Amino acid sequence: MKLASTILDIPTQALDGLFSYVVPDDLDEVEVGCAVVVPFGGRLAIAYVVGIEDVDAKALAERGLSPEKLKAVAQVASKPYFDDDGAACAQYLAQSCVAPLSTCIRLFTPPGGVPRVVKRGGSWVVEEPEIAEVDDRYVMLTEEGRSYVPRKGATKQQAIIDALRDGELRVAELSVGFGAVSNVLSALEKKGVVRLETRRRNRNALQDGDGMQFAYGHMAMERPQLTAGQQDALTAISHAVARGDGSAVLVDGVTGSGKTEVYLRAIEPVLASGRRVIVLVPEISLTPQTVARFRGRFGDRVAVMHSRMSRGERYDQWDYIRSGQARVIVGARSALFTPVRDLGMIIIDEEHESSYKQDSAPRYHARTVAEWMAKRHGATLVLGSATPAIETLYACAKRHGWTRAVLPERANGKPLPEVEVVDMAAEFRGGSRAMFSKTLQNRLQRVLERGEKAILLLNQRGFAKFVLCRDCGHVPECPHCATSLTYHETERLLICHHCGHAEVMPPRCPQCMSPYLRLFGAGTQRVEAELNALIEGFGLADVRVIRMDADTTRRKGAHGELLEQFMAPGAAVLLGTQMIAKGLDFDDVTLVGVINADTSLKLPDFRSAEATYDLIEQVSGRAGRADLPGHVVVQTYLAHDSAIRAAANHDRAFFLREELPKRKALRYPPYARVANVIIWGKHVSRVKEEAQALYADIDDAVRQSGVQGWSVLPATPCALSKLRNTFRWHIVIKAPEGADIATVVAPCFKKRKADDEVRCAVDIDPASMV
Repeated sequence: MKLASTILDIPTQALDGLFSYVVPDDLDEVEVGCAVVVPFGGRLAIAYVVGIEDVDAKALAERGLSPEKLKAVAQVASKPYFDDDGAACAQYLAQSCVAPLSTCIRLFTPPGGVPRVVKRGGSWVVEEPEIAEVDDRYVMLTEEGRSYVPRKGATKQQAIIDALRDGELRVAELSVGFGAVSNVLSALEKKGVVRLETRRRNRNALQDGDGMQFAYGHMAMERPQLTAGQQDALTAISHAVARGDGSAVLVDGVTGSGKTEVYLRAIEPVLASGRRVIVLVPEISLTPQTVARFRGRFGDRVAVMHSRMSRGERYDQWDYIRSGQARVIVGARSALFTPVRDLGMIIIDEEHESSYKQDSAPRYHARTVAEWMAKRHGATLVLGSATPAIETLYACAKRHGWTRAVLPERANGKPLPEVEVVDMAAEFRGGSRAMFSKTLQNRLQRVLERGEKAILLLNQRGFAKFVLCRDCGHVPECPHCATSLTYHETERLLICHHCGHAEVMPPRCPQCMSPYLRLFGAGTQRVEAELNALIEGFGLADVRVIRMDADTTRRKGAHGELLEQFMAPGAAVLLGTQMIAKGLDFDDVTLVGVINADTSLKLPDFRSAEATYDLIEQVSGRAGRADLPGHVVVQTYLAHDSAIRAAANHDRAFFLREELPKRKALRYPPYARVANVIIWGKHVSRVKEEAQALYADIDDAVRQSGVQGWSVLPATPCALSKLRNTFRWHIVIKAPEGADIATVVAPCFKKRKADDEVRCAVDIDPASMV
């Protein structure tokens, strides 16, 4: 008897396990990775096959299974989506992230390409995937057709033949020009005049308006002379590849040190050996330049996966990967779960980025999953950053199989830009109320007068951070979240950046009816307005100001179009949020200004200082990357903070000397493992009650397990205590480094009964505590 182990596509904790079904003899197409239709509790359901084995009656009895009670797979609903490695990874994620199996296995399925079972007219039916392959019909002249002369009056036949003399066309294109052509083409095909072919259409976002092509295209890339640091990094990677044991190499290189060239060179021998490579890039860094570098070296063997593509485009790229034709897969964290065979290397660029952490179940970190995959496949893990995560630096210093390769200089030999810190508190005391310091104004004017470019970073969007009544102190807040509303000048709306709630800016204070409402803080819209006024005051014409934030890049293709505008010859200023801090490489950017470096510095999160240091160091690296020298101006009200001072001096060692003792004293990573248990619901009393009960369960589980050095902090409201109309509490667990938090706490969640009013989740190794 052939038995299939399956995961039901029903996301509930109560069904979180493997279910066995008999594979009938006439369903020999059942394989690991297939979606199948199975009977379950009086209905049909989709399940994913994660294992197949031949068993006899004795083996069934040992498992407590009765052949008479086993149900059979009803039908096969798809080709395989994943293999044994994918099935094992889904189960690893479920265990390590304390997440439902059904949610984990879904990561390995194509975008929009999954069948489902629905009830229609009292019966269960299988509904085909929403997204599937798209075929086009092409028509071309045969050799005989080139000399064929239609009968007199057959004008449409003649027009079609004339149109085809220059080459084949899609039937759809002929229909646009000549209307209904099906009958005419059928008649010509019968006469042997034309031939019709059906071909798979690739909905390629790189060609269809996503802005990922433009001036970059498939540009051929020269192979520059490697620096000593680059050569040392390649040697370290080569040794790791030779070991074939899942070793990791950190390429720790300053901005502009040529890390991408190291990746490209490291990939070549892996491809030559017949294996494939996954390259992960943060979503905001997945720019046209990034894609062009890989396509310029490896051509059409590169597949790209990112969120700005439509589901159809992502499906086609996913299917291209499944076909085996793609050899290099470039994408955001989800690219890890594409059907890559013969995996030889995983590269994670900007590995410190918090976007590699998934913020919904399963709450995995791409770096951790990539490490697991590399071990399983005998592949090599390559991590790269100018500001590596503290945990990664610690792993290189302490863990076997982790190597750090340092690139201390820029690839072109140019120095890192000089960073000038402007104390905005001192400016304020001196009577200045301007958004731009005198230093930044003067630097900006000189740069634009020379026809060069500048980048200005502001880590928020909108026009003003919040609105305040100067009479009564009222600040308009979101009715669904515990946060103030942000004013957007263009729409004259107050908008919540957490849930999207919007309301019209009131002419008077809703509380006291005072007309004295003042805008506080500065969003990108307001900075853009004041920047335009400043440039006008310089007396400069034809200076382009390009704003790049979540608002201006919402439309498909906008990201690439804005970068195109910026890279055009002439003076320009790129104003934006974090998305401009990395991944951009323009020769004529000579000035970077950080409008307010304090945005994230004092958040109630143990990583806030590290995030601030990383952001300033990264955005500073956009300046002076070619022959022209660069300069950076950092505006801050906390000029003496260690993160600001360290970034200003490009001195990571100083930052670590200040930061690590605090982490050790407070038991935070890398000296401990942390888990953040989040409890949320519509009614604050129920959330509090459930949070306190769950705290008692977890604390008891830790005590009963006998583990040492653990602490469970009592349940408290989250820093953002209300979000999207739900109240939020949390429980923080601290354990020794390397501790298996999931195994200890998982039983507390598995025994918890489903509750529609209050939900909870555990985030192990959280990227943020906010």
